[in-house]
Amino acid sequence: SSSLKFNAVAEWWDEYIAYDSLKKAIYQLEKQQASGEHSYADLESNERTSLIGRVDSSSTDAIFIPLLDHELKKITSFYETKEGELLHELGGLEEMVSEQDEAGPIADDHYMQDIDEDDEDEEDDDDYESPSRSRTRERSPPHIGRSPSNGAGARGGRRKPQSKRRLSTTSSDDFADLEASIASLRQSAHAQSSSRDGASTSPVGRARKLVTRLRDSITSSAGLPESVWTSRSNYAMDVRLLFKRRITTLYVSITSLKSYIEVNYSGFRKILKKYDKVTESELKDQYLREVVQQALPFSQRSKDALNDAVTRLVNLYAKCVTQGDMRAAQRQLKLYQREHVAWERDTVWKQMIGRARRGEDGQQSDTMGGPVVQTEPEKALVAFRTPVGQLRVTRKMLSLLIAVAVFVTLLNVQIVEGQAANRCFAILIFATIMWATETIPLFVTSILVPLLMACLRVIRSPDGEILPVPDATKYIFSVMFSPTIMLLIGGFTIASAISKTSIDRLLITRVLSLAGTKPNTVLLAFMGVSCFASMWISNVAAPTLCFTLIRPMLRTLPPRSSFAPCLILAIALAANIGGQSSPISSPQNLIALQYMDPPIDWARWFAVTIPVSAISIVLIWLLLIVSYRPALSPDGEGDIEIKPIRAAKDRFTAEQYWVVFVCLLTIGLWCVEHELEWLVGDMGIIAIVPIVAFFSTGVLKKDDFEQFLWTVVFLAMGGIALGKGVTSSGLLESMDEVIRHLVSGLSLYSVVMVLSVVVLVVSTFISHTIASVLLVPIAQEVGQHLPGDQSNLLIFVTGLICSTGMGMPVSGFPNQTAATQEDELGQLYLSNIDFLKNGVPASIIATLVVSTVGFSLMKLVG
Repeated sequence: SSSLKFNAVAEWWDEYIAYDSLKKAIYQLEKQQASGEHSYADLESNERTSLIGRVDSSSTDAIFIPLLDHELKKITSFYETKEGELLHELGGLEEMVSEQDEAGPIADDHYMQDIDEDDEDEEDDDDYESPSRSRTRERSPPHIGRSPSNGAGARGGRRKPQSKRRLSTTSSDDFADLEASIASLRQSAHAQSSSRDGASTSPVGRARKLVTRLRDSITSSAGLPESVWTSRSNYAMDVRLLFKRRITTLYVSITSLKSYIEVNYSGFRKILKKYDKVTESELKDQYLREVVQQALPFSQRSKDALNDAVTRLVNLYAKCVTQGDMRAAQRQLKLYQREHVAWERDTVWKQMIGRARRGEDGQQSDTMGGPVVQTEPEKALVAFRTPVGQLRVTRKMLSLLIAVAVFVTLLNVQIVEGQAANRCFAILIFATIMWATETIPLFVTSILVPLLMACLRVIRSPDGEILPVPDATKYIFSVMFSPTIMLLIGGFTIASAISKTSIDRLLITRVLSLAGTKPNTVLLAFMGVSCFASMWISNVAAPTLCFTLIRPMLRTLPPRSSFAPCLILAIALAANIGGQSSPISSPQNLIALQYMDPPIDWARWFAVTIPVSAISIVLIWLLLIVSYRPALSPDGEGDIEIKPIRAAKDRFTAEQYWVVFVCLLTIGLWCVEHELEWLVGDMGIIAIVPIVAFFSTGVLKKDDFEQFLWTVVFLAMGGIALGKGVTSSGLLESMDEVIRHLVSGLSLYSVVMVLSVVVLVVSTFISHTIASVLLVPIAQEVGQHLPGDQSNLLIFVTGLICSTGMGMPVSGFPNQTAATQEDELGQLYLSNIDFLKNGVPASIIATLVVSTVGFSLMKLVG
């Protein structure tokens, strides 16, 4: 509806409230203050102002209110003019309808002239319509250059032009032309009546007259009074067409004026809300109530006048077009209004934007509908000429050639005992190289895995026989969409609902407002917020949100301050730690749950991960303080002061309370899933609750569903397929023998320490999710052969340590996002040295916490 309201006033755009002008006026006040004094961050608009805390609201009101009054005066003046014009046109239209009632159905006796020949010509002409004519008809708005053809009472088909009769379809929409057109039709009708009087005595004329009287008797018997609005003469149908067009145009104009009022009221409300937020004033409610709502355009009298005008137009349309059917009149007029809006929205620049977002312009675009990201083509390592042109060998091309060469070699060399196991080993190495080098997108490699497994026949039955390709295909697809995938989609749904309803921003700003102004405290607060946000909106979205919140703060810091790179790196490291804190915070956790038998419930997961995450965050915070000394000013004299962050004043809406209730209910059900296993069976079933609750109530739309991270879903599905293939082919048994030989004689804790080192090294250099795909099945197999079946414990340790690999810029999405953050001059805040100097020690610290504190808690909770 907002789109309808906004686009309906396109022709009056120049008169729309100068929202940007008023917005700039707020910041013009800043220039009147002394520069360099108290600058505060506005987190919503990423702007800063020096008004807060040092300017009396009355002084700013004295400057801002006249600007509002000026805009209100412009809107009122325009509305008075436009309302007078439209209501005057409506009165004139009603008078003309009354005149037509008095005139009656003129020339009704002669409507049959040459009707048969005309109909035949119309049928012949309508059999062919050129493509250009069809496109023109489709692109024309309903009330410009043609008459609407889908209303009741409109004559179907095209009328063959005749020199003796003026057609209404060429008439102007102005009232003067409307009157002239009707007068012309009357003269034409009378002239035809006079010229045909003599012919009416002929047998054909008497027959035509008989048909006319017969039709009139049928019309009368139907209960419809004989008038120009019910007659089927050429004159009557042309008159109805003229009035239909005029009523439709006037209806669109009046409804657009209503939308104009609503949009401008919303503009006043938003700019006043912005003003109150920046200046900590309370002007909005008072000004809206005492000034805006008292002005003519926003008064109840104006609303009643426009609603009455709309009702009168619907009545006129029902009388002139739909023969008294009010519902049909309302339906058709609203249809014309929607067509009018669609016509105005269909502009060239919007088509260009649509093509850009669909990737039709050859550029890469963000799948979430964000800004277009343009990347330079990869530089060639070597280039040489060939008969078909120059061949450029890039790093990715070389990686692909190496991966294919290794894959073909392993297929033809017996490395692992057993044909299926050896082929599965080749697929495993090939996928690992492709994932590590990212020669093609990660999810594409994952989709390639089930194809290779089915075609190379690596899936075996429980008795050891290699399955035929059809059976292997069914097996692979049956395991790919598991309850784990449903749990992942449920997590995306919760994250999307929290983000769309701005619950994340409200909670985060309220927490950060308590952090104070000391750099070390602010640093710890942001790390806690980043970790907590990663638990619920994924460690992909959480750092992006936090980086958005800190941009205004970074602009207020002294040049070359160490606090900026320290804060950015802290957010990234905390987001990685948050990736291990809840089962839905990262795909590696879900993969770990997939292999646990039985899966642990959320309560025991939190009992281990919350203390581990909290200790890791504190230790990494101390590491960063020692490394960066973020509180120290760049000149070494004194400490810097962080400007306070103001909490959002917005109250929770009913929709936000609903989202919070559903999220808490879902999380609670996940925590007690073991007790409800007889009812729900698996946590994947519980994940359906938020999906149904949010999409059925309109909190989330179809577009939100399309914007889920489906690449991550397919990445996880490919990982599950690879894990099942490694198990089914017998490769895991062969690998287990080697690993058990390496850890034979070691205690459980020694195995945990060895496994921790392996997992940390692998997850540092490749994706955390891929590391879990490769290592979790191994951990499961090793744990099953330890005394007491320690598979769940080793899987849990492996899943948590996969999130701690954060020593490189490419180690996980939070690090990748942090590595791209730039200051206002385009300089990167972080370098590879920052990650090596701080990320590697942080990874070791987090891994030690998992393998010591985490191990103890895992044993404690069983």
